[in-house]
Amino acid sequence: MTERLEWPHAEVRLSGPASIIEADGLICIARGTPEFPTETTLAAEAPVAAAWLALFRQHGADAPTKVHGRFGLAIIDTRARSVFLAADRFGTAPWCFTRRGERLIVADRADLAADTHSALSPSAVYSYLFHHMIPSPTTIFDDVKRLEGGHRLQWNGAQPSIDAWWRPVFTEPRSLDFADAKAQFMGIIENAVRRGSATGKVGSFLSGGTDSSTVAGMLCKILGEPAETYSMGFDASGYDEMEYARTASQHFGTKHHEYYVTPEDLLDGIPKVARHYDQPFGNSSAVPAWLCASLAKRDGIDTLLAGDGGDELFGGNTRYAKQQVFGWYDRVPAPLRSGVLEPLLSQPISKRLPVFRKAASYVDQAKVPLPHRIHQYNLLVRLGANQVFTPDYLSHIDLNGPAQAHEAAWQRIQASSDLNRQLAFDWKFTLEDNDLPKILGTTELANIGVGFPLLDDALIDFSLNLPLDYKLRGFQLRWFFKEALRDFLPEAIIKKKKHGFGLPFGVWACQHAGLRNLAGDTLSQLKQRRIIQPAFIDRLINELLPEHPGYYGELVWILMMMELWLSGKPNRNDE
Repeated sequence: MTERLEWPHAEVRLSGPASIIEADGLICIARGTPEFPTETTLAAEAPVAAAWLALFRQHGADAPTKVHGRFGLAIIDTRARSVFLAADRFGTAPWCFTRRGERLIVADRADLAADTHSALSPSAVYSYLFHHMIPSPTTIFDDVKRLEGGHRLQWNGAQPSIDAWWRPVFTEPRSLDFADAKAQFMGIIENAVRRGSATGKVGSFLSGGTDSSTVAGMLCKILGEPAETYSMGFDASGYDEMEYARTASQHFGTKHHEYYVTPEDLLDGIPKVARHYDQPFGNSSAVPAWLCASLAKRDGIDTLLAGDGGDELFGGNTRYAKQQVFGWYDRVPAPLRSGVLEPLLSQPISKRLPVFRKAASYVDQAKVPLPHRIHQYNLLVRLGANQVFTPDYLSHIDLNGPAQAHEAAWQRIQASSDLNRQLAFDWKFTLEDNDLPKILGTTELANIGVGFPLLDDALIDFSLNLPLDYKLRGFQLRWFFKEALRDFLPEAIIKKKKHGFGLPFGVWACQHAGLRNLAGDTLSQLKQRRIIQPAFIDRLINELLPEHPGYYGELVWILMMMELWLSGKPNRNDE
């Protein structure tokens, strides 16, 4: 049920819970789980909105800088006819907004801010196929924006003024005392997990990776008893890592719950998950995450702790090491690059010799600057937008949109090294726009709370001040994180490669009649929208998917999730 709060100059639409208070012409609407400074003197039973209102009266637009944790804040000033919005560092309690005449419409969902006249943005559709999600501040609707994490909005009837109240600043020291850093690191994680487990019955996701294992193990320590942990498995070669979750569970003595996802589960879950989001969302691990959260909810768990953030804060993704290799090319003297290497590797004979062909590929990639190099092998780019979209729809798309957004995000990062720039870049496009919405959306659908101890503000600030080689030492990813946890985690978890809740959708869609029919029927409906070329959809289903199910299964998935979302909005103008 939607709650609508209206004033002559503004309207706030809420689909979820919020703390609301009004005093002297100011209305404060607060969402999330903010952590206020100790000097905030209010009774313990006072609503969260009262604490925010006190801070806002004292600090004005700088009030968000005084608060930690997850929050979304709205202040409606009925006397000044103004609106103030703020989102936490990662936008975990988002605000969407649009102007309707002389009024600002604010909502906690993009589809709630939109109306029947809001058209789909073709460039946002392209961005969705490019990223498998739609990065903020864009939404699927051409007239609705989403406030980015760490940003605030001020509006007084004119054009909204938006700026960042927080940006990460990396200091990159040359050295650090390991023992002191380890003690601080472990203390921060313990305190973050303790805060996350302070109320209700708390459990933990457990994929078997270092992050979720760390959170689960710390939860056991804090509770002083076996923590409830939850894992999803897949009966498909190369997709199941339940053995690592079991290793972590046995090491810490958790009360472990395992569930193996079946194709029948997907038939039930895919439409529910697709239509729950406020815009198309194509992360294929969302359905397993929802099943995991639903299992915990049935067991009476009130909050699940998730391990998101460790890779992006401490340098755990394999591409960080890969990009470091490409960075070496920048250190080759320019005359040698342009006068010898590049002419030699461009010769036809170089394309026929394996060692030269590999070297030529390396040079071609290294010549592309970051961050654009990261997306060179993007599936949509490799296929070609002109092969996927109908000509008419393509004419309305800004194909440079993703690259421009990437460049803008890259340029505003305050770091001296490419490694830290990549981390901050992933805080935006991987965490804020993808991984966190996946968990937030699916736990909301399961009606269960969620916490992110490894994205605690204190841990973020700690990571900003680590030496570069504490994150990537040679080719060893997240060196400090693993070394600091070496006497806490089992050795098998320390050494394992990152996997996560991967979904074998493409494989199953080729083997299971029900999933094959769901994909085929859904994409047949998509043909009618004149967005994707019908001939390409036929080729995708009949040729590409059977030949390479793991690769093209992702494209089938994101197209299917988009159509299911669109078909769940029957009054939406999507032409």
